[in-house]
Amino acid sequence: MVTILFVSLVVLLFLGVPVAIAMGLASGLALLVDDTPLMVIAQRAFVEIDSFPLMAIPLFMLAGVIMQYGGLSQRLINFANALTGHISGGISIVTIVATMFFAAISGSGVAATATLGAILIPAMVERSYHKEFAGSVQGAAGTLGIVIPPSIPIILYGVAAGDSVGDLFVAGLVPGILMGLGLIIVVMIVSKKRDYPKESVTTKQELGKTFLEAVPALIMPIIVLGGIYSGIFTATEAAGVAVAYSFLVSAVFYKSINKKNIGEVLTQSSITSAGIMFILAGAGFFGWILTRENIPQQVAGTFTALSDNPIVFLTVVMILLLIIGMFMETNASIVILAPILAPVATELGIDPIHFGIVVIVTLSIGMITPPFGMNLFIVCKIANARLDQVAKSMIPFYVAILVILAIIAYIPSVSIGLLELFE
Repeated sequence: MVTILFVSLVVLLFLGVPVAIAMGLASGLALLVDDTPLMVIAQRAFVEIDSFPLMAIPLFMLAGVIMQYGGLSQRLINFANALTGHISGGISIVTIVATMFFAAISGSGVAATATLGAILIPAMVERSYHKEFAGSVQGAAGTLGIVIPPSIPIILYGVAAGDSVGDLFVAGLVPGILMGLGLIIVVMIVSKKRDYPKESVTTKQELGKTFLEAVPALIMPIIVLGGIYSGIFTATEAAGVAVAYSFLVSAVFYKSINKKNIGEVLTQSSITSAGIMFILAGAGFFGWILTRENIPQQVAGTFTALSDNPIVFLTVVMILLLIIGMFMETNASIVILAPILAPVATELGIDPIHFGIVVIVTLSIGMITPPFGMNLFIVCKIANARLDQVAKSMIPFYVAILVILAIIAYIPSVSIGLLELFE
């Protein structure tokens, strides 16, 4: 049964069938062979998405779209430009800083890449940046969207692995900032080497003005994370607060959400959320079959038979996830693999929150690696550049993120140190 499950999944993915549908069809075929009633598919699909914590996903997605239509992206870009634009290669640094801000609101790497890339990639090209480098900067920056909280993949991991979403949010903060700093160092080195232009020096008055305009947007992550970890509300309740706050800011303060575009906001967020839930239903059912066949226990036994050293286990898992991330969508990978790998990590004495962040950061690299890196496809289309050109320009960013990943993986305090401070 398991052999048919995996073989059919690989064949379907190879044929270009969408991940969610491929997992559902592969699971259905495995059940047919096992003479299990197909009614189980509908039952398990409903059970997998009938979860209170998962309600945070459509709510955070809605908050992100509201802030996007509310003019948030341009105000964040203006503030980031005033903050870092005067440095050599300023607009590329602005891209990373603005993406960090946007990631702390949207929770989606793809949304950050598409929304900001549409503005910043053409802006870099106009300033004589090579188009493939412009695309690689935005693509790499987009990986921050699934690491910096509130992150949709972090919510998925918390639900799938049974870990606290709030703790994972706090643990993802420092790694996300470290990744951002690593990317900034890369663009500074490349920009200086290629003599990319600086932006004009910003006066204190201009900096203050752009900061004040961006303050309402910048406050939202503070409200979300502060509310969660202070115990005022859960991650799901925080998502509801984020929707209310983002709507209030966009409609009252920025005055950019109105009767004309509210329908578009709801439609876009609903379509995106439905896509994620569809993947969850398929992946959750796929994972249920694996659990029923005792695959997690067999994987645990295989790992422990090879080595009971946590460092070896982390290294093997990171290599495995780097490969899987090249071929499978991030959310589907999390839902399938988290229930299998997390118990093994716990059994080997690895902190579950630390392990979760390692998984998230490793899979974020898959968003910018060929052949199926989603961020690569987006930036190639915007920059009008070939995938191989952008991937080649991405090499320094691969190196930087891998170095940061090693630091996060082998120094647990980088991720869980902030949590320990609040205990």
